[in-house]
Amino acid sequence: MPPISAVIIAKNEEDKILSCLGSLKSFAAEIVVVDSLSADRTADICRSAGCRVFIREFDGYGNQKQFAVDQAVNDWVISVDADEEISPALASELAVLASAPNLPFDAYNIPFSLVYMGRVMKHSGLGHETHLRFFNRKKGRFTTTPVHEGIVTEGRTGKLKNRILHYSYRDIRHHLEKINIYTTQAAEGLTAKGKKYSGFTVVCKFPLSFFTIYILKGGILDGYPGLIWSWLSAFYASLKIAKTKELQKKQ
Repeated sequence: MPPISAVIIAKNEEDKILSCLGSLKSFAAEIVVVDSLSADRTADICRSAGCRVFIREFDGYGNQKQFAVDQAVNDWVISVDADEEISPALASELAVLASAPNLPFDAYNIPFSLVYMGRVMKHSGLGHETHLRFFNRKKGRFTTTPVHEGIVTEGRTGKLKNRILHYSYRDIRHHLEKINIYTTQAAEGLTAKGKKYSGFTVVCKFPLSFFTIYILKGGILDGYPGLIWSWLSAFYASLKIAKTKELQKKQ
C-alpha cells in the first residue's frame, strides 16, 4: 500500500492544531493543511511543524476538504479536522495498514468519540458514531453540500477498530457560536431544496428532540454534559427549522 497523506482544513485553530498534528506524526507520510485565511498563527504553526500549507478562501466544507485531498501526494488519504485527534490505538492501526502490501477495501469508516465538557460521551446518540474518513481518492471524493459534508465512494467500504477523538467545542459559548453558523448554513440548504415547515413543527421540534436525545438515546447517562448536550442539540434542531421558515418568508 502507498504511504498515507493526512489532510486538514483549518481556520483560527492555533490553540488546538499542535495536538491534532502530533497525533498524525507516527503514520502520516505528509500532512496537508488548507488554511481559510486565519487571523491567528495557525498557518505559521503548521509550516513550522513541517506541513504543506495552502491558503484558500473558504467556500464550503465539502469544497475545502476536496481541495485539500487534491493537493495530497498520495492516493490514500485520511481527512482530519483541526479539533480532532487520532487516538494512539488508531495511529498504530493505521501504521500497520500503511505497511501492508494491499488493502481489502477502498475506504474505511472510523469510530468517533466526542469529548464534551471534559467527558468522553458514550451515550446521547453519540456512542456508536462513525464517519468515512480514510479512503483511496481514486475511488471517492467529498460531497459539496454547504454543511454536513461526507465522502462518497464507488469502492468497497470497511471499518477500523479504533477511534478519532473529537474536541469540537471549547465551551458552551463556542457551542452556541457553532450552532448559529451551522443552522444558517443548513437553513440555506433546506430552502434551496424547497423544504417547507409550519410554525407547529418549530414548536414541537424542541421537546421531541430533547426527549429523544436525553431519554431514548441515553443522554441522562452522560451526566451533566449529557444534559447540556441534549438541550443544545434540541435547540439546534428547532432553530434550523425556524431559520428555514424565516428565509422562505423573505423570499
